[in-house]
Amino acid sequence: MTAAGGPRVAAVNEAAEAAGLRRGEPLADARAKAGFLQVRAADEAADGAALQRLALWATRYTPTASPWNVENGADGFFLDIEGAAHLFGGEERLIADLACRLEKNFGLPARVAVAATPGAAWALARFHAARAPVLLPGEEAAALSPLPIEALRLSPETCATLRRLGFKSVGALLDLPRAPFAARFSAELLRRLDQALGRAEEPLIPVVPPPVYHSLRYLIEPIVTQEAVVALARRLMQALVHVLTRDDVGARTLRLALYRVDGEVRTVDIGFTLPTRDVAHAARMIDLKLEAVAATQDESFGFEAIGLAVTLAEPIPIRQTEFNSPFGANGEGSEWGADDRTERCAALIDALRQRLGPHSVRQFEAVASHIPERSEVLAPVNGEAFQFPSPESGRSNAKRSDSDQAAGYDPSPDRFRRSDPPLSGEGKMRPLLLLPRAEPAEEVMALVPDGPPRRFCWRGVTYDIVGAQGPERIAAEWWHHRPQNPSAYSHVGERRPALTRDYYLVEDAGGHRFWLYREGLLGRETAAARWFVHGLFA
Repeated sequence: MTAAGGPRVAAVNEAAEAAGLRRGEPLADARAKAGFLQVRAADEAADGAALQRLALWATRYTPTASPWNVENGADGFFLDIEGAAHLFGGEERLIADLACRLEKNFGLPARVAVAATPGAAWALARFHAARAPVLLPGEEAAALSPLPIEALRLSPETCATLRRLGFKSVGALLDLPRAPFAARFSAELLRRLDQALGRAEEPLIPVVPPPVYHSLRYLIEPIVTQEAVVALARRLMQALVHVLTRDDVGARTLRLALYRVDGEVRTVDIGFTLPTRDVAHAARMIDLKLEAVAATQDESFGFEAIGLAVTLAEPIPIRQTEFNSPFGANGEGSEWGADDRTERCAALIDALRQRLGPHSVRQFEAVASHIPERSEVLAPVNGEAFQFPSPESGRSNAKRSDSDQAAGYDPSPDRFRRSDPPLSGEGKMRPLLLLPRAEPAEEVMALVPDGPPRRFCWRGVTYDIVGAQGPERIAAEWWHHRPQNPSAYSHVGERRPALTRDYYLVEDAGGHRFWLYREGLLGRETAAARWFVHGLFA
């Protein structure tokens, strides 16, 4: 590593350590001690990434694994084993299994210690003579006293100053007044001392966000097939359902962790449109997700442990499940109730998202604009904002409310043959397909100044109009500051103000229906109005 005075040794192996080389000494001194020294440039980014993967592997012991800070030497991690040690028969057996697997799977000799504070555990792991000590709460001061001051995770400059003043061990600092140290040294000294003794909190940053609920299963024999993984995930979900039901919540997102025999960890995230406790639905989504990623993964090593965690839980409203009427709200028979429709629609969305990707299923969201092309945007499906179908959505389109009839809507096929009133209110009709950009219509024949079109040519085809409905007038958004807002112009690339539009729903002799508009008010906004095709009806 690069430092003042030239490069220094960042790490040594056992042979170099036996030759007397120490971490942090100048490289020139190391070469003088060992003429056969082999040197490689330190890659801190690669070391940090490897430590992240190792900490992720360690989540097989506890959901909370946190790598050490780089300033302390990126060569270890903390594990919060409170509430997890009993699963391995106690703290001694847990750290023994951890050290054995690190040596067996990765070839990494490990120094492990257990303490009530991260600072004490760090100090014991690096400087305690005994291997794998387990420190009881309240014994931090006695255990740290004989250790060197470097055990407090202080900077090299602070350690050098303390040693010049005669302080060589942690015990030499414990019973002295704090005021002189606060005046002479930075806040780092007293903060690290208090953290090691449990007087100050030391927050840890987990390698992955800690789950809300977690279930883990260790296997006697590794499993390889996707069917076995899904079957075990189903049992883990069944175990989580009990605590989810107890807390009246459901899983909104799940994380499946697959621990391979060679030490690699695969994580699969599954999101749901609505919170759920349905074991079968969760298992099916896991199956679909694994099927989508199986082609890019190597499962030849097999998995020796599988974990399922609820990373986001949301309340599930209580609803009556018995004595439901077999009829809808208006007394008409319905095969599915409103809740069933919602759940079936959410299940369909979940399946599509697992197959196509989380951002491939989108919905239209309204925007505060009355201009048709800007009134809606496509956004990822959100269960809170998604409009699920209601029982009334399955009724025939011929049954309309009184407001629709008052607005001028007529379900009869001859509505274009009569003189209909302009559309207004909730009865405004919009095309099934809105073109991304309105396309000019040519050779338009229309009655002026406000008559509907009688003939037009679009994309090289001429259409004769047999019926028209409209106009529906949509004015420009005048409140936009036109010189600085390009969206206030009628068409992309045109540097002129947006004009008023008169929309018509027209039908030709072949039954094709178009949504056209005339741009500009004759004599007021333009001398020659232009026509555009903006959408198509079914």
